[in-house]
Amino acid sequence: MQMNKENTKAPEAEGSTGRITRARAKALVTSVGILPSSKPSFKQDQKRVLRANSKRAASDENKAFATAASGLQCKRRAVLKDVTNILGEDSFNNCINAAKIQTYKQGRRGPLKKKVVGENASVQIPLVEEDVKMKLAEDLSKIRMEESQEITSPAKVEERYLVQQMVGECGLADLMLIVQASTTPTGFQSLQKKEENKVFGISGTSNGLGIIDIDSNLKDPQVCSLYAPDIYNNIRVTELHPRSSTDYMEKLQTDITPTMRGILIDWLVEVSEEYKLVPDTLYLTVNLIDRFLSQTYIEKQKLQLLGVTCMLIASKYEEICAPRIEEFCFITDYTYTKGQVLKMESQVLNFLHFQLSIPTTKTFLRRFILAAQASYKVPSIELEFLANYLSELTLVEYNFLQFLPSLIAAAAVFLARWTLNQSDHPWNQTLEHYTRYKASDLKTTVLALEDLQFHTDDCTLNAVREKYRLKKFKCVATLTAPGRVLSLF
Repeated sequence: MQMNKENTKAPEAEGSTGRITRARAKALVTSVGILPSSKPSFKQDQKRVLRANSKRAASDENKAFATAASGLQCKRRAVLKDVTNILGEDSFNNCINAAKIQTYKQGRRGPLKKKVVGENASVQIPLVEEDVKMKLAEDLSKIRMEESQEITSPAKVEERYLVQQMVGECGLADLMLIVQASTTPTGFQSLQKKEENKVFGISGTSNGLGIIDIDSNLKDPQVCSLYAPDIYNNIRVTELHPRSSTDYMEKLQTDITPTMRGILIDWLVEVSEEYKLVPDTLYLTVNLIDRFLSQTYIEKQKLQLLGVTCMLIASKYEEICAPRIEEFCFITDYTYTKGQVLKMESQVLNFLHFQLSIPTTKTFLRRFILAAQASYKVPSIELEFLANYLSELTLVEYNFLQFLPSLIAAAAVFLARWTLNQSDHPWNQTLEHYTRYKASDLKTTVLALEDLQFHTDDCTLNAVREKYRLKKFKCVATLTAPGRVLSLF
């Protein structure tokens, strides 16, 4: 009875203190039958929230008070959100959002609260004193004012007033979080500015050794210039593991020869041109063929089947619209059926464990050509075509399996620069930095590549040469250097 009397007196004592919302008025009229004429104070709202959270049995009147108090608490959060919109600064918005999250978590756990249990109810008392709150608010206001150039502007005066107004609604943990976050935006903004400068070409060079930063002037987000160094560092490690054997013809394959392999790849070059496939498809096709032949014996009657199957797999991986299986059967003059191609496809994929993300020579060639043209005022299209031509020549040759893809790409750039310009050394600090190869490391590969470039008359596999004799590739297959490259080493 005493409990019920206290509950019925509560609205009479608290109802005349201020203005209320429509929802609370409707709840009070329904449950109690009275309509307060003023709005409850902030301290009384706290008592109602705490009384609603207590474990003792609550009457209908208490439920109405708890609902009204919770509505007022949400209203205060909305006002706090409006404060952040008035300030209009991203860093301060992040601080307020973080403070809300922290407040929500502390509301559930209550680590900074001291619980005092009375005779009939439990009351939670904050451990924070008002002077501590005011001190933190003043520190926050000083920090915000120091970051501004116009300290005495009306906007800053309003901001300080709003910050002081937040003291009554934020706990100690909230204010500490806001102060801590307000001291860090300067460093974060400087880091963000550094990354933006790196993207839009403000950084210039990567160090004082004359190395040009090739990732500084790339504004295309698809190039991923911020992550390009890390990507290629990972690729350099990846190219060492899933490699084909360099002597599988001598150890495993007894029914096929390096010449048969060259004929197959030379024919696949023509197929890729017939279906207008991207160069990455051709490189991946050759990689799949060599990796499969390194571990599985195959008869020469099925060598062409293996070639078209690997090109089908590479097309599905690289192309937007890959050719159909029927088209590969047609290109072989229906030597193989659709069922045979599907069976070989399953065999290749399962044997290679579906490892198709393999770096090829083309993968490194793009970045090395970019580094080679870093000192050019105008990019050289002839250099790009010539480097691609020299790289594709190595696909047909079985002996080039002993060289890493990155080494072949670097050697192709080296020889292409020398072919187009003999007045300067083709290797510089920028190329050495991004390729991680010195000029002396490229000697063996460059000399072997130069032999392929010069010996065009006695070669019967001319698909690559005929391809790059076309005008759309600037006829780079006809270019040769007047002097031998051996003089550079």
